[in-house]
Amino acid sequence: MPATLRALIDDDRFDLRPVSDVDEAVLVHPLLWAHSSDLPDPTPWIGADGLLLTDGVQFGGADPTPAAAYVRRLVEHGVIALGFATGIVHERIPAELSDAAAQHGLPLFEVPRRTPFMGIIRFVSDAVAADDRQMLETSLRAQRSVARAALRPDGLSEILRELERNLECWVALFDASGARVRVPTRREIPDALAPEVDAAVARMLARGRTAAERISLAAAADESAGEVTLQTLGQQNDLRGILAVGTGTGALDRARADLVEAVIALASIALEQSRTLDDARRRLRSGVLELLIAGVTGVAQRTVEHLWGPLPADPIRIGFIAPPEDDEGGAHSLHSALELVAGERQGALFFAEHAHRIVTVTPADDRDDLLGLLSRHRALAGFSAATTWEHFTEAMSEAQTTLARSTPAQPVNDFDELAHAGLLGHLERTRAHDIARRMLLPLHEASAPVDLRRTLEVWLEHNGAWDPAAKALGIHRHTLRARVDAASALLDLNLDTFAARAEVWSALQLTRA
Repeated sequence: MPATLRALIDDDRFDLRPVSDVDEAVLVHPLLWAHSSDLPDPTPWIGADGLLLTDGVQFGGADPTPAAAYVRRLVEHGVIALGFATGIVHERIPAELSDAAAQHGLPLFEVPRRTPFMGIIRFVSDAVAADDRQMLETSLRAQRSVARAALRPDGLSEILRELERNLECWVALFDASGARVRVPTRREIPDALAPEVDAAVARMLARGRTAAERISLAAAADESAGEVTLQTLGQQNDLRGILAVGTGTGALDRARADLVEAVIALASIALEQSRTLDDARRRLRSGVLELLIAGVTGVAQRTVEHLWGPLPADPIRIGFIAPPEDDEGGAHSLHSALELVAGERQGALFFAEHAHRIVTVTPADDRDDLLGLLSRHRALAGFSAATTWEHFTEAMSEAQTTLARSTPAQPVNDFDELAHAGLLGHLERTRAHDIARRMLLPLHEASAPVDLRRTLEVWLEHNGAWDPAAKALGIHRHTLRARVDAASALLDLNLDTFAARAEVWSALQLTRA
């Protein structure tokens, strides 16, 4: 147990007497040292969090030290208390010193003549040494337990659970995108603190540098509020994630901080090993996908079932996924998240890489987890219509076509919606109106005194029938034919053919004001 003013007061050997009331928090604050000095200003030679002892020589003689300035320097330097010996130089504590101590909030104790300073100093130093020894032993025991946990099958999860048990606080792991990694620890981040922790994690990841940070959370006034320690995992500009440790109302002591550092090292090793395994799994998944594309579905299904559980059952839906291009670690983070979902919900998700994209297979009506994951990772996605394994390659083509329509403004699209919108709707979404505008430009640049565009619109609306269209325009049908021939020459199209008429009609529809 650490040395404190309370322990010194309660020990009859020292008979320390507080000159005034002392706050209990000060009495139980750990003392790091006790030392005697009669210098007018001892602060250059002492540290903070200690007990200074003095005979008061500096307050006597022809040029006494001003008590107010002396006390102020001690307080600013972080000295916890001042012990003043009486019956040696001074029979009682000078009133000026007592007043200054009260004014600046420095606890002042009277040390009787029969109490040797050396006894107090030895008491504090022995307690500090014993506390350090106990802390070291505790740290070694904890680190041994964590090291043993790392050897278990699910090493990373076991490490975090062991850390949680030793620190008696919540522990959370975040991936490179800032998403919470689902590790089955015993305690969760308190709901009141989760938004602040998420924001702090996002800020650290955005900086892209290895760092350790301790933050104070100002959440609800309950036991969950307090200090949180955040530590990055991985290397500079290649962060694998962040470990968050909730320390309650106090910061980590040295033993617990050492334990966290040991866990950081082990977790980083575990993550690097996991990355190697992830790469192997990704290559294997891609091989299975090639079997599915080739139609060797039976072999693919048996392979997947041995490794990850069954493939989704019919009816299924195929997705083509594109991670955000502005996030270098986004693809890896997305893969990690997909692995977690696929592992937790066997038979509900299969995924693999293909043509620099991620292909997903889910039950047709069960993809909420996948959609939520894609939203968190800002990925673009296109999904096929509901289908069966027998039509797998056709569904892949549908998903790939639908992905081409996805934008940051509308990141997820379904082929069902694309088919419902029709071909013209598809052309509109793919910005074909720019091509249509260019195609019809000769009509607008022509020096003809009539509106050839309007002529074509009315003619095609009447299915190319000359008399009804001429009547609608209020002109003779021969005049109409002459205008259509002029437009045909300008566009370099034979408008006697259905294909040319369809192309012009589509261009006119796409460029309507």
